[in-house]
Amino acid sequence: MPRLLIPVEALPGETRVAATPDTVKKFRSLGCSVSVERGAGSASGYLDQAYADQGADLVDPSDPSAWHQADVVLCVQTPPAESLARMKRQSVLAGLLSPYGNDRLASSLQAAGLSALSLELLPRISRAQAADALSSQANIAGYKSVLLASSALDRYFPMLMTAAGTVQPARVVILGAGVAGLQAVATARRLGAVVYVSDIRPAVKEQVESLGARFIDPPEMEDKPAESGGYAKQASDAFLAAQRQQLSDQLAEADVAICTAQVPGRRAPRLISEDMLDRMRPGAVVVDLAVAQGGNCAATVVGQTVERNGVKLIGGNDLPCTVPNHASALYGRNLVALLEPVFKDGAVTLDVEDELIAGCLICHDGTIRRSDVLTPGAN
Repeated sequence: MPRLLIPVEALPGETRVAATPDTVKKFRSLGCSVSVERGAGSASGYLDQAYADQGADLVDPSDPSAWHQADVVLCVQTPPAESLARMKRQSVLAGLLSPYGNDRLASSLQAAGLSALSLELLPRISRAQAADALSSQANIAGYKSVLLASSALDRYFPMLMTAAGTVQPARVVILGAGVAGLQAVATARRLGAVVYVSDIRPAVKEQVESLGARFIDPPEMEDKPAESGGYAKQASDAFLAAQRQQLSDQLAEADVAICTAQVPGRRAPRLISEDMLDRMRPGAVVVDLAVAQGGNCAATVVGQTVERNGVKLIGGNDLPCTVPNHASALYGRNLVALLEPVFKDGAVTLDVEDELIAGCLICHDGTIRRSDVLTPGAN
């Protein structure tokens, strides 16, 4: 019977957990035994007793034997190297492992003889949708970014008719129409704002307009960026320069800007410059979801709110951690969807011919399979 371990997340500020009581129940129905470190779900609102009620064994976080006994360790973010060293050879680590250019992770996996599934590398195919953790968490980030902006803004979001006169709706500009951007559109529209969306891919115009927003048509260029494998491709410097020029006038009239543009494995494109910020009105708000990848906006700081000439700049990294209950519930279901076919006949079987597994299997029994991702500078 395969044994799963759900550890307490070690990274400071990480409030999510890799399995909920509901997903523990699902894993047990798949023939697994599950160990949960005490307190693993407390920050997400899932108490130890709830896990025990679903048949999980509660273990002490200071007990290293739980790591050695596990066939599969589920995590949100990569555990410390010393924890990986406790895992038995040929066991499996699954989670959001931040693989890009991560040679330290590669070294730890090789030294311990582990297999590792990194959810960031899940292929964008229909079969993978239920396991798509990037999308489930980006959805939350897009939603929460608008709530942060509305709380920080010095104006209402909706139009209001009052005895003292009419209050005009807030004007929101969203940069990037991926999962986070589209959820930000939907949330801002529900709050009553007028929403404009900028994206380098003309193909997303229909999605944007279906949510009630107005699409800012990208500049006319001979070589327009599109998508690769379901992700936005890196745009040329010339295209981005033309787009920034176009955005400047939009931002000058905006109350809120939400920045969501990211390219996996690369530095986020700088879309809002210092000069563009200078044109924004005092009291306006910018929320930069790409701040941890270098930032779409100049002067944003990871995890901080700073003020520049009266414009509030919010470094909105790790926003799913501010909604940990639902973030964990969705993430746990993502892991179930990914791992369900792995548990066969009472054993853990990683089918390297399976497109779903092969895409995110960065290491197999200590052999690196995605050096193109893990090697610094490879991307």
